[in-house]
Amino acid sequence: MIYAYTYKRIKVRIMTRWTLVVSDATDRALRTFLAQTGGKKGDLSDFVEKAVQDRLFHMTADKVKQRNSVYDQTELMSIIDEAVANVRADAPHS
Repeated sequence: MIYAYTYKRIKVRIMTRWTLVVSDATDRALRTFLAQTGGKKGDLSDFVEKAVQDRLFHMTADKVKQRNSVYDQTELMSIIDEAVANVRADAPHS
């Protein structure tokens, strides 16, 4: 079960507060890890946020890989190479 509500933080960064339920073993393991690595206030939230971002990235990448698996990989690489070459050709030279 997750409860969420938003509040403002300094620098107009909007944050959302979550209430999460995890196993006691997970809680102890994470808090022990954070304590052993010099954890400070906010580290638990930072850890969870980074873990969620990492998981979302990998799930999205896996979905794209699965979607593209029906295509010829050589042809895909050719299309990507062509697109990269076009972008580089249009980029201003310094």
